[in-house]
Amino acid sequence: MILHKGEILFRQGESGPLYHLRSGLLKIVRLHPDGSQYLVNIIVPGETIPHHSLISPKPYFGTAVALTTSEIDTLPAAEWYQELEQDSARYRDVALLLQDRLSLLQQRFDQLTETSPAEKLKKLQAWFATYIGPEPLTDVLTQEEIGQFIGLRRETVNRLLRKEPLA
Repeated sequence: MILHKGEILFRQGESGPLYHLRSGLLKIVRLHPDGSQYLVNIIVPGETIPHHSLISPKPYFGTAVALTTSEIDTLPAAEWYQELEQDSARYRDVALLLQDRLSLLQQRFDQLTETSPAEKLKKLQAWFATYIGPEPLTDVLTQEEIGQFIGLRRETVNRLLRKEPLA
């Protein structure tokens, strides 16, 4: 299936199939009781989601929204879990998928632990360039989302972008 920027793949709290992202980018946002949204994850090509449902079914943790045009394979949940039960070697595949995800999360922690806000932004830009190429980061994420993703206030992101715009 093809999703275009802004289209929703699944909604927080629903249950359903798993998905494999072939190309593009997705964001996972959590909706809080007060109606505010918070960016919690970015899904990159090659990932199978939701991560927390790779071994057993769980409701979707957040809402998945296309950041760019994305090509996605649907993996029916019943088939996925049946194949896991029938072929124990598939658990190794799941473990490797989760290991890759942990590696991406470690990169994100590196971004978050930078002491300088400017360095946090620079690392995020470098990480994103791998997936979006020369397109400006602000064409994919709002200033608010950039701030949420790297632990800065939107105002700080705005100030940094005015000082030295992202390429």
